[in-house]
Amino acid sequence: MLDFTLENLSAADVERLRAIYEPLAQSVRELIDATVRTEVDAEAVAAAKAEIDSATARLQSKQLDGTYGVRYLSTGERMAWGNVVIGARNPIAPPLEIQHDPSGKVWCDFHLGAAYEGPPGHVHGGVAALVLDHVLGEAASDGVNPRFTGTITLRYVRATRLGRLHAEAITTRVDGVKTFAAGHLADDEGVTVEAQGVFIQPRWARGK
Repeated sequence: MLDFTLENLSAADVERLRAIYEPLAQSVRELIDATVRTEVDAEAVAAAKAEIDSATARLQSKQLDGTYGVRYLSTGERMAWGNVVIGARNPIAPPLEIQHDPSGKVWCDFHLGAAYEGPPGHVHGGVAALVLDHVLGEAASDGVNPRFTGTITLRYVRATRLGRLHAEAITTRVDGVKTFAAGHLADDEGVTVEAQGVFIQPRWARGK
């Protein structure tokens, strides 16, 4: 049992939670990849399934009613650990670790393996869109006022190879509650997908 609540967490609480749950998510990421690529025999698959089912039941013995949502530290910092792109507790997430450049650019280097395949050996186009939607949204937001996707346009320059990738974006202009951002996804041979988007500050974050 945790000896603290999951609201208004301190930095120390967050690190304790990270040490508990982040390794679990990473192990499940590796399990997903192994499931896609394994060639063991039927007996080994059956044994692995039984072990996985047992572990799943153990984790389900006490769980949240609904999704993880966003938790807040006592400092006001957000924990989006269930997020499908950056979530430390979400094994579907690569996860991206977004970096912020003093110039206003945001960027990340990350790896996509077999679980994200579309065309053989290449990233699914929808996954590329997912990544760029998030990265452009990070660029459009200022860390205090969230801005959500209004529209996003993608140009697929060529297929994106699975493996090490780079994504970056920057705000291009602001018009009232609308923020415009542009960016791209690249592999080791250069840009593969270009993106432009409009991000809207929600009504509840606009104040009066």
